Amino acid sequence: MIKHIYILILLFSLCSSCNKIEKPEKPDDLISEAKMVDILYDVFIINAAKGTSRLVLERNGVHPDDYVYKKHQIDSAQFAASNNYYSYDLKIYESILNKVDARIEVNTAKYKKEIELEDLKKKARQDSISKLPDSLKKKLNKDFKKTKLKN
Repeated sequence: MIKHIYILILLFSLCSSCNKIEKPEKPDDLISEAKMVDILYDVFIINAAKGTSRLVLERNGVHPDDYVYKKHQIDSAQFAASNNYYSYDLKIYESILNKVDARIEVNTAKYKKEIELEDLKKKARQDSISKLPDSLKKKLNKDFKKTKLKN
């Protein structure tokens, strides 16, 4: 029985050494870590937008991957090679992803505050309009509809 266990251990060790992934060579046109943070941030934001507003993007002719490549002046091969290179070293890749995550959190907090402020302004406008006499409310609604139709 012990002999079988040694054979299994030997087989597993041979198999594991055969399946080792070699570190990819450093690409000549390697994207810097800082730029990878910018690119991955844009990729994550666009993927989130695709998940919620895919039809809007398609109707406006926005092709997310092309947009990111054009914005950062890279091509898909350069991005793939750089992403492959960085993802081999988990510490570096984790550092990049942590920076992306931190940036998303900062911007999420910022936009939440802006939305809350806008909601407060809207509520204040509605409250001030509700205090107006009915005749003035009707006139404001007519004016609003006219300007909306013109635009």
